[in-house]
Amino acid sequence: MSASLAMSATAQSKSATPHPRLDEALATLKEHATPFARLSVTAKARLLHACVETTLAEGRAWTESAVAAKGLSMDASSAFEEWAGGPMTTVRNIRILAEMLDELSKNGKLPLDDSRFSTAPDGATQVRVFPNSAMDKALYAGISATVRMEKGLSAADVRKSAGSFYGKKDPEGRVSLVLGAGNVASIAPMDALYKMFVEGCVCLVKMNPVNEYLEPHYERSLRPLVDAGYLRFVRGGGEEGAYLCTHALVDDVHITGSDRTHDLIVWGPPGAERDRRKSEHDPLLTKPISSELGCVTPVVIVPGTFSDSELQFVAENVASMVTNNASCNCNAGKMLVTSGAWPQRKDFLARVRAVLSAQKPRKAYYPGAFDRWKALTTGRDQVEKLGTAKEGELPWTLIFGLDSKKADETLFVTEPFCPILSETTLDESEPAKFLANATTFCNERLWGTLSAVLIVHPKTQAQSGVEAALEKSISELRYGAVGVNVWTGLVYGLVTPPWGAHPSSTPEDIQGGLGWVHNTFMLEGIEKCVLRGPLTASPKPPWFVTHTNAHKVGEKLVDMEAHPSWLKVPAIALGVLKGS
Repeated sequence: MSASLAMSATAQSKSATPHPRLDEALATLKEHATPFARLSVTAKARLLHACVETTLAEGRAWTESAVAAKGLSMDASSAFEEWAGGPMTTVRNIRILAEMLDELSKNGKLPLDDSRFSTAPDGATQVRVFPNSAMDKALYAGISATVRMEKGLSAADVRKSAGSFYGKKDPEGRVSLVLGAGNVASIAPMDALYKMFVEGCVCLVKMNPVNEYLEPHYERSLRPLVDAGYLRFVRGGGEEGAYLCTHALVDDVHITGSDRTHDLIVWGPPGAERDRRKSEHDPLLTKPISSELGCVTPVVIVPGTFSDSELQFVAENVASMVTNNASCNCNAGKMLVTSGAWPQRKDFLARVRAVLSAQKPRKAYYPGAFDRWKALTTGRDQVEKLGTAKEGELPWTLIFGLDSKKADETLFVTEPFCPILSETTLDESEPAKFLANATTFCNERLWGTLSAVLIVHPKTQAQSGVEAALEKSISELRYGAVGVNVWTGLVYGLVTPPWGAHPSSTPEDIQGGLGWVHNTFMLEGIEKCVLRGPLTASPKPPWFVTHTNAHKVGEKLVDMEAHPSWLKVPAIALGVLKGS
């Protein structure tokens, strides 16, 4: 159970949608649910292609609103976060879904040929989902993503079950409720896109009060779906959410938020009655519910020998995992796991400290951030506050040297959702044994099942036994996304990979959640996604916090994702090079 959630504040909606209008929105969706479910694949693809154009047209206004709300500037490199985390990711999701439906319409199946399949060392079937095109390969050089399927599934099984909704004859329509996230601007629309075009449901999205200012941008971006009666956006807080969850016209629920909110919906308020319900598997909400609920994301640094430039790149990589979106990401790097015997540990930590020190503190825009930060830092001797935070801001904060053997360490079970990076050490110095111990530590001591990152030097990986240990660790880590040298934020943003928590979570112990979104290949029976990349990259990726020209690249990438063209590559490459 995550302790952080008891410290979370609740945002109040400034303009909650009245209940009669909620009823009206659901009635419209119910009326259109079966017609949408039975709409031809070609017609659905046509709707998505239209949404590419409307989202592209709305991209700048959408980004400007998000940048202003988070205290950023369109003229600062940090604005890239809102270009990438908003319209760019969304328009990529829309375009690739449209392409998948085009393929399904043309060939009667999804593009899952033999070249995409392989077998993991533990025997699991793997499906390559990125790069998805030559353009992907050029723009994200060296980065790949494979989906590891649940044990026992063959390639034939995977092909047969993929996109199963589109194999149904005359499906009945369903109304899905999406309880939107308040932190990343693309979450709510992409959750809706998944429910609509992978599962075949019409969708009501209740905006999170934190970012309900985005509602008009969503409506204009997805206007073809709204106008057709297949999608509605409404506003409200907890009261409206509770009303909608139990509404007779809602068939299922998807939430991106906290495990506290999930348990309140599914099991009721804390107390004896909730305990009884959990022990007897008697949920208050009997409708299907899927969820994405966060994680204390570990960043495991496998001991090895790094050059100065390599160590600096890794430090910038880690700092970027922390600073993105003011560290209010469910996949933000939160717990460095290092070897206490690693000779370069102090140098590495000093470099992380230096990179973070050079970044201006951010507006603590997410409700409860100050309370969580205070609760997690008060009474600790090893807390380092970097920079001078102004009114409404929080400093980048380091808490290094946590005792990995301490059973009651709050930071092991608390997702801060504020600018805190912690570090703990393990005793083992031999890389293969360190990986084994780190895997056990992450699985057994850290809260959450969403994302984890492993940093390993290729020369270390080439040592006897290390490659096998690395693959064993990847296999055994109970996380839905595992990144090797690459931040798992890319698993979220690339959209062809599935995004969700490890399926070991249960409704009674929900951890990082249940179910998947994005997943444009429409795979079923997923265990996790594995993202791999080089230890270093040149030019520097624009999502690095140390990139100085990323904001000038963001809008170009939105246009590229809407309409890929090799003619657009030189301008993007030049922009990336300028900021490296």
